[in-house]
Amino acid sequence: MQINSNRSVKLLSLSLSLIAAGCSQPSKDSLSAYDTPPQVSSEDHSFFERFSYRSHNKSKLSNRQYETVWDRLVSLYALPEIDNARVDREIEWYLQHPQSLISLQQRAEPYMHHILDEVEAKHIPGELALLPVVESSFVPNAYSKSAASGLWQFIPSTGQEFGLKQNTWYDGRRDVYASTQAATTYLKQLSETFNGDWLLALASYNYGKGNVRKCIERNEDNDLPTDYWSLSLPDETYHYVPKLLAVAKIFANAERYHIPLRHIPNKPYFEVVDIKAPLDLSKAAQMANTPLNEFLKLNPGFNRWCTAPDGPHRLLIPVKNAPLFKKNLAEIPYYERVNYSKLIAEQEEQIIAEENYHKPEPVVIKQAVARTSSAPSATGFANYQVKRGDTLTSIAQRNHTTVQSLRSANHLAKNSVNYGAVLQIPSAAKQSAKSIILAKSSNSPGGYHTVQKGDTFFNIARRYSVNPKELADWNRITLKTALVPGRKLMIKGREQQVASSSNSLRLIHYTVRKGDTLTQLSKKFNISASELRKSNSDTLARGLQPGQKLKILVDSNRSTI
Repeated sequence: MQINSNRSVKLLSLSLSLIAAGCSQPSKDSLSAYDTPPQVSSEDHSFFERFSYRSHNKSKLSNRQYETVWDRLVSLYALPEIDNARVDREIEWYLQHPQSLISLQQRAEPYMHHILDEVEAKHIPGELALLPVVESSFVPNAYSKSAASGLWQFIPSTGQEFGLKQNTWYDGRRDVYASTQAATTYLKQLSETFNGDWLLALASYNYGKGNVRKCIERNEDNDLPTDYWSLSLPDETYHYVPKLLAVAKIFANAERYHIPLRHIPNKPYFEVVDIKAPLDLSKAAQMANTPLNEFLKLNPGFNRWCTAPDGPHRLLIPVKNAPLFKKNLAEIPYYERVNYSKLIAEQEEQIIAEENYHKPEPVVIKQAVARTSSAPSATGFANYQVKRGDTLTSIAQRNHTTVQSLRSANHLAKNSVNYGAVLQIPSAAKQSAKSIILAKSSNSPGGYHTVQKGDTFFNIARRYSVNPKELADWNRITLKTALVPGRKLMIKGREQQVASSSNSLRLIHYTVRKGDTLTQLSKKFNISASELRKSNSDTLARGLQPGQKLKILVDSNRSTI
């Protein structure tokens, strides 16, 4: 559907004819008597003028010459000023809640300079830099009931469309750097879709461009105006654009509205640092001499204790601390960057979790009443409606899964769950995941690996489920040794590793007794449950049963037997 390029003339004549006729057929969200039609300030030629990006007549300073981000923000404003009751009501709400604007400024401080950089690079109106006010209140890890996440509140499918990876280690929708690039790109595309009408573009960002097109077509079919203010829209979208315009107007006229502006210098708040490989986030914060909670506000995209094994390998570091961080990063031994044993074990768990991770639409708890069903769906999930007294632990035990798997499959930030919620139970997907783990473990039979271009100690070690330091030791080199393509590295299989380990390690065969559980056995022999499952995958294919023979590698000095 093409938007009529002669709409301005058509709408003007239509408006005049409607006024003359004195008739109207208000839609569900039509303007009330209080909702006077939008009036454009005198500097604009017509209300029906396109809301396209245009330069102000006033001369612009170089970006660096603006003292604060607010000065720079207002200099980039490009939307016509609209006088409208819906905008006025939003302004009045903020003026009655001035503390909310003060808190917003404080939360926005780390991000505003970067957002303005992206807004200016994309040549989009400066007002759009304030969109996170409406979307997330500048809370970088905000999560909505519709599964939208991050400053810019991308839903999973749209995030995927714009290159924002989502897995159990990392969610690009919460990545400040990546999501801002994606959001500004998306907004620019939406404006082009609607021939430069930024208000329709904003409505589409909230409601979806397909839905907005249907609203436009419906008005066209009824010979009604098709600008944003004339469309029949859901309540949230109805208020969405007025909120943004209200906030933009307040920041442009802070003195008039008696709103104090926080002094935020027009300088970068953070530096993007390439870290090359995974790094423990707590260590990274220490290396940057930054409190962990402040560090995580800049890097909220990582879901676990370290950066994602598959990247992105970058961190946002406060500018003032970046030199110290880069110095410490250059000096830290490779094997001290993360706990590699823990990392490899969690990657094995990730294989199961990612089987349960909906792509592009992740599964979330559905708060609406839904039918409880224990039958697996086509995706391998079963639905379970939470009953009174249920906990994630009891639900996991009842459905032969783990709390972590439940949290990953349903994107739960905590171990609590609401009565009546419907959970997706991932147990049906475990069997296929086990075959993946077996395939992965078969990569470590012992032998040699030929170094390829781009290989590192970490990715080679991960491929064969070994420790990078052990890999270096087996080949009598260090982790600083350059890996030249074509070089052959010795990879010891499990039997070789047992043979070369200390004499305190021994392989035993344990007969499962009635009442035994993997958790009890893992504590008894000081070995992880995942390692027990991995080394006895065939035996445990149908679960733990009395009489089974398990192979267990134990450390005589540490086990409780």
